Amino acid sequence: MPIIPTLETPRLRLRPYRLDEFDAYAAMWAEPSVVRFIGGMPLSREAAWVRFLRQVGLWHHLGFGLFAIEDRASGAFLGEAGFHDLKRTLAPSIEGTMEAGWALTGSAQGKGLAEEAMRAALDWAALHGSGSRITCMIQPNHAASLHVARKLGFAVFAEGLYNGKPMVLLERPRVI
Repeated sequence: MPIIPTLETPRLRLRPYRLDEFDAYAAMWAEPSVVRFIGGMPLSREAAWVRFLRQVGLWHHLGFGLFAIEDRASGAFLGEAGFHDLKRTLAPSIEGTMEAGWALTGSAQGKGLAEEAMRAALDWAALHGSGSRITCMIQPNHAASLHVARKLGFAVFAEGLYNGKPMVLLERPRVI
């Protein structure tokens, strides 16, 4: 299994998930402000557990995945950021790309932390990732995430439907 790296920014530590933070992880995915634009419904504890386990499996099988985000000052779990390839039924397809994603607890939103975390993850991907481009998928009415994506160098390349909801598909080169 690949070693999941730990990355540090001025305010954050991006690291492997720890079993002892599952309760905080499940609480995040039950927050309406977190799921509003990601599925739309709070996750049950069971669904959060499956998602939590998936994050580690991504690293094992793909060599990349999402990182747990920790506040460096307090050690608090703040969310997750990184990459996945979820084999989504989506046209046009983004399968086979490193799909960027981020989610922060409600209390961590609006502080520039998603951008800070993803900049570190993108720097890691430039050296250790795969493929020529990184993609992301965001609902068109999720202004905050679209703003973050644009600041990170993502540009719209298509629109599509995912689970019946319109999505904006964005991309950027893996190495800039």
